Amino acid sequence: MTAPTDMISLEQAQELILSRVAKLDTETVPLLDAMGRVAAVDLASDMNVSPFAHAAMDGFAMHREDLLEASDENPVELDVIAEVPAGGVFEGTIGHGQCVRIMTGAALPADADTVEKYEVVGIVSGNGKTGSRVSFSSCPKERANVRETGEEAKAGEVVVSAGERIGDAGVGFLASCGVLEVPVYRRPRVAIIPIGSELVEPPAIPGPGHIRNSNGYAMAACVRNAGGIADMHPIVPDTLEALSAAVTKAVADHDFVITTGGASNGDYDFIKPVVEKLGELLMTTVNMRPGKAQTFGLVEGVPVFGLPGNPAAAYMGFQLIIRKGLRAMQGYSAFEHPHVWARISQGRKKKDSRRIFLRATLTCGDDGQLTVTPASNQSSGLFGVIQKSNCVAIMPEGFEPIATGDLIECILLDVPEEVVL
Repeated sequence: MTAPTDMISLEQAQELILSRVAKLDTETVPLLDAMGRVAAVDLASDMNVSPFAHAAMDGFAMHREDLLEASDENPVELDVIAEVPAGGVFEGTIGHGQCVRIMTGAALPADADTVEKYEVVGIVSGNGKTGSRVSFSSCPKERANVRETGEEAKAGEVVVSAGERIGDAGVGFLASCGVLEVPVYRRPRVAIIPIGSELVEPPAIPGPGHIRNSNGYAMAACVRNAGGIADMHPIVPDTLEALSAAVTKAVADHDFVITTGGASNGDYDFIKPVVEKLGELLMTTVNMRPGKAQTFGLVEGVPVFGLPGNPAAAYMGFQLIIRKGLRAMQGYSAFEHPHVWARISQGRKKKDSRRIFLRATLTCGDDGQLTVTPASNQSSGLFGVIQKSNCVAIMPEGFEPIATGDLIECILLDVPEEVVL
């Protein structure tokens, strides 16, 4: 079995965290609050959607057989005997040689079988409304421009399956199906613990040797973006006792704990010994750059993840490892960010055997070819570069250089995992 201190691959780290988290319990929320979350049960429609056949666009409803011989050379004329607005119902009879002007969404008259759109119908006399005569130069397909009863959903039909993410359009769909309360998996409550005696909270102006706590805010934002509830904890100084107390307190009422800083092997880096002392240490280093120092373990059964203090290293550790765990806890089934291949704009040498994630910008040329341009400054201490990037480009393990124009794999971190490219 691999020792916790051994360096493992990114894939092993991802599998490890997914193996140690479980779906949270469920809660029932109002429909609007279910947007972006995962349905915990099958959701069924309480009626047919649409509940009646209706016009898909403004036009004229008629017997299609009246138009079988219609052509440009031999147009067929019909009398307009009524108008049906949306919300209205025509209860009369449409005889042969007759039609009804109908608006989008209005119920299709019982003895009409087709709707021809207004734009292709000629006006022979009148204004196209009741009492007018109109002409048709072609015969539409049977049931043309008709939305059928139950076309989108039948009464009792499952419209959103358990495990399915509910999008904004899904909220509208569920509303049309009469579903106003949705059982979903609970959002994980995540404690964010910034570590470092050098840290001060914004907006305080740092004194000599101090910096502002930016990692805590970034990780809280990442947690929210992943669907979790971020709970920002006070800065913890670089002592074993203070960090032990902070972690012990956090695991008592949180589903996940994330620390930033103190993940390396320096004299004042304590997250590894704290996790080992309080629980089970499972991982300490991952074969990636930035973000080699990644600590993961369980304390009182709660996942505790120690991220590095360098901003880019912490960010990549969250996006590529922690995010998967938080999504699994909420019932999501898609964990991999979309990947694309692009030609790199400038070659790069490789002096580190680890897998390198270059903060980069992806563009699409007029020819449809994707080009990726890595940021000129790849320092792991910068958030600003990530803000201005839209992807990361992957340099595989080993020392093989990348030549200008080579295809390179890129990860789209701002695109939902459910997207298939």
